[in-house]
Amino acid sequence: MAKWIRFDKITSRIGYRTDAWMVRKEESGERIGSVYWYNPWRKYCFFPAPGTVYEQDCLRDIADFVETETKRHRQEAAAAKSEQA
Repeated sequence: MAKWIRFDKITSRIGYRTDAWMVRKEESGERIGSVYWYNPWRKYCFFPAPGTVYEQDCLRDIADFVETETKRHRQEAAAAKSEQA
């Protein structure tokens, strides 16, 4: 679990099939970026807010989150595809 940041799921994404999250500072709730599905790369990616700065622990937490959610999404998509077959 991330120590200095949190990932708040965005619930109102009309027209999108993938999840998204606002990345916020744990202490103040200030938005530092977003995680969205990036179709050209076929994976979730982090989109930092302008003027934000990160150190290795936060970057590692963000990278772990993005990797975990990409794997989860692919597993769910594969399961849905096998159900249709």
